Amino acid sequence: MSASPAPSSSRPAAASGDGGATRLPLYALVGNPNCGKTTVFNALTGLRQKVGNYPGVTVEKKEGRLRLPGGGAASLIDLPGLYSLTPRSPDEAIARDVLLGHRLDIAQPDGIIHVVDAANLERNLYLTSQVLDLGLPTVIVLTMTDVAEKTGHTVDIPALEKLLGVPVRPVLVSKNSGMEDLKAAIEHLTTTPPPPHRDWPLPTDAEIEVRELSEMLQAEHGTRPEQSGTEAVGLLMAESLRPEEEGRWSPAVLAHLAADKAALATLGIDFSAAVVEARYAWAGRVGRQIVRKPRKAAETLTDRIDRVVMHPFWGYLIFFGVMAFVFQTIFTWAQIPMNWIGSGVSALQHLITTQMPPGDLQDLLVNGIIAGVGTTITFLPQILLLFFAISLLEDTGYMARAAFLMDKVMSKVGLHGKSFIPLLSSFACAIPGIMATRTIDDRKSRLVTILVAPLMSCSARIPVYTLMIAAFIPNRHVLGIFTLPGLTMMAMYFLGMAAAFGMAWLFKKTLLRGAPPVFFLEMPPYHAPSARTVLMTMLERAGLFLRRAGTVILSVSIVLWFLSSYPKQPAGTPPAAQLAHSYAGRAGQAIEPVIAPLGFDWRIGVSLVSSFVAREVFVSSMGTIYSVGDKNSSTEEVSSTLKDKLRADPFFSPLLAVCVMIYYVLAMQCLSTVAVVKRETNGWTWPLFMIGYMTALAWITTFLVYHIGMAMGWGGR
Repeated sequence: MSASPAPSSSRPAAASGDGGATRLPLYALVGNPNCGKTTVFNALTGLRQKVGNYPGVTVEKKEGRLRLPGGGAASLIDLPGLYSLTPRSPDEAIARDVLLGHRLDIAQPDGIIHVVDAANLERNLYLTSQVLDLGLPTVIVLTMTDVAEKTGHTVDIPALEKLLGVPVRPVLVSKNSGMEDLKAAIEHLTTTPPPPHRDWPLPTDAEIEVRELSEMLQAEHGTRPEQSGTEAVGLLMAESLRPEEEGRWSPAVLAHLAADKAALATLGIDFSAAVVEARYAWAGRVGRQIVRKPRKAAETLTDRIDRVVMHPFWGYLIFFGVMAFVFQTIFTWAQIPMNWIGSGVSALQHLITTQMPPGDLQDLLVNGIIAGVGTTITFLPQILLLFFAISLLEDTGYMARAAFLMDKVMSKVGLHGKSFIPLLSSFACAIPGIMATRTIDDRKSRLVTILVAPLMSCSARIPVYTLMIAAFIPNRHVLGIFTLPGLTMMAMYFLGMAAAFGMAWLFKKTLLRGAPPVFFLEMPPYHAPSARTVLMTMLERAGLFLRRAGTVILSVSIVLWFLSSYPKQPAGTPPAAQLAHSYAGRAGQAIEPVIAPLGFDWRIGVSLVSSFVAREVFVSSMGTIYSVGDKNSSTEEVSSTLKDKLRADPFFSPLLAVCVMIYYVLAMQCLSTVAVVKRETNGWTWPLFMIGYMTALAWITTFLVYHIGMAMGWGGR
């Protein structure tokens, strides 16, 4: 803007690692939500990336390495999607702090890779104006060009480059088009001149205040003129400062800032509105010069699809049909690869049993490690199918439509429309779902969403559902299309949704009263999904699942094997008696009075307690318990699957299987989720409340289902 100091030719200091060794250049990917930024990141980094959290917060941090055409490399960081450098959520605050170099755990980027949606160019250019203000070397990545062309919009890329003064590279990741040109531009980014100074004029008095504050920040902190100008504008636009922001500035700066705001208010200048209007006016001028539009907007494929998908009746029918199809495929399509994995696990058990002499080591390997970890890994195909479906629906643009449809339902129970995405993410895992609530501005609505997110059936519950369904739900067809196991699986998911909506309504009427704010969500056009993005999502989640199987579940399986095998009973003691008198058996019998009204015995009790580490541990625990109980049986019996052992156990019945599933739908059985809620709510009050209400809800509901089922005569085989 014209009030900023003249642009400086200074560049970020040469990056160096420990001991003076030159590190790789670091570039930040920046863009609006749904602009294709993560797809570009995955295409550039492939499998050379890692996911973690920024220290001190639960905002996800994705880093990767890019191999450049000339043989060199660069480090990339995928920043959270943001609409503005004036943050309204923790996600946007992290992105802004990284770009300004305020984070101590990561260096300020040496350049910016700014992803812009060509189909919504003018709206995206609002953020572009702020990115260019930073004065860092920048390359614009233009995505969705095919979508723009289908609507009759063409972008004059040479003209856009000239107006912005930075390289512009169109890409079509799904067809691997333009990626080499983009990599070449990134390779030369360190030698690319910073963006030229731009002019988005403000009222004269506002420009004076920005210039004075900018010069003060530059003198105090030694920052570049472009950065100090951006920070001055951000400080003047902010209604209030976060505690960490106040600690960043000296008392003199804070006093000057307060005086500037008071002076602008006295002059009747709405500074924030003036900045927003100036930036959008610039975006409009650029858009008019470089985008050619048809005289009359033709009806697009997206419009035609939305007439059906967003219909007040057919839209809901399609939504539930899509969900039913997803759950059906999760159960049916995964059976063949699951059987392959199960056969491999059984073969490995058989090999060790026949080749290794009997003893505690053989017992640990066969009945502890392989029975526990191997049983859990069997469910990997279902995890992959779930994430394949979610990624596919998100990448096509359908999920945004589903959010609008569900907003009408959720608003009736007091949930914010923005709660849909966190709740949907919780189908995969409650942890990213809870983290996604940071986009909800209203504190009470955010807290309600956090409290009910764990009720959505996460992927960790799939092994529990599948085990019980495969063992006790007959494979019968319903309406000639669906099968009873698939519908049972879907019923568990919808039970969790119903419980989440019901508890949200209760919380909004009692503890956390308040009307949900208005819901705004950008609706992306439909487009073909990126095979690379879908594959990357599946591989990433498969890796997390296998790492958990190789760490948490392995550890629990070993500990549980020990507790189930010791203390040793006299020779000749039946396996069942040995198990009952073990440490695990005694612990299970101690809690049995609490769970007996639910129809559960001490073996289920041991698995319930152990699965608090992670829900899927229930399956490995049951596998270990039943394998330890069968360790003196023949090789064929040892190699039998857990579902066959449960089916052969007269204690179990279809009613008991349903009760186990219902308990796992409603109970809080995940220590990691509790830890995340503690961090998100800054205390133990709400995590403990969540454990209490979910445990009570699970116990009461399971109790009612079990006793009503017994009264109806459903307790037998």
